[in-house]
Amino acid sequence: MRIAFNRALLCSLVCLLVLPAVSRAQNQVMGRLQFVAQTDADKKSGVWIDGQYVGYVDELKGDKEIYLLPGEHEVSVRQAGYVDFTQKLTVEPGKEITINVSMQKDPRAEYSQVTAEIKIKVAPDRAAVFVDGAYAGTAHEFGGIGRAMLVAPGKHHIKIDLPGYRTFDTDVNLLPRQKVTIKTKLEPGSITQADPALRH
Repeated sequence: MRIAFNRALLCSLVCLLVLPAVSRAQNQVMGRLQFVAQTDADKKSGVWIDGQYVGYVDELKGDKEIYLLPGEHEVSVRQAGYVDFTQKLTVEPGKEITINVSMQKDPRAEYSQVTAEIKIKVAPDRAAVFVDGAYAGTAHEFGGIGRAMLVAPGKHHIKIDLPGYRTFDTDVNLLPRQKVTIKTKLEPGSITQADPALRH
């Protein structure tokens, strides 16, 4: 019994010593991205790196922090009603790059005077929501008390996607001032099954 305890203690100590060293080694090879956002629109915007959706700005920290291999990369930040923010950068080993996200309203964006309302309740709620092929935000933004998506009445294609999960999509045909709720739980899947909307 005492031998088993000593082995477990030894394994724990080795893990405590080795894991930080492995993490440091990885950080010396990879470059780190840090996103700085001021406005709510900046923080909720979706991020694509080299054409692949990785999440929304405000969540890309801590265990979701972005590390990239050294070399050229393209970062694109998108939000409905705003001009895409795109930046090309060169990642150096062990270096940190700060990206100051500043979304600008799209002067060409048109908004309907009469709208319909879509509430979205999805697990996980960090999934990306696309309306008629355009990124609209995360599921979290359109669910819960006082949160919904306003769209023009008529037909719309709704797609909900997240890397590592199967795509959910549906069509709605909304009347003026109609309110609908879309509920689903995304099924786990492979990154190879990711919808093209996540890869552009």
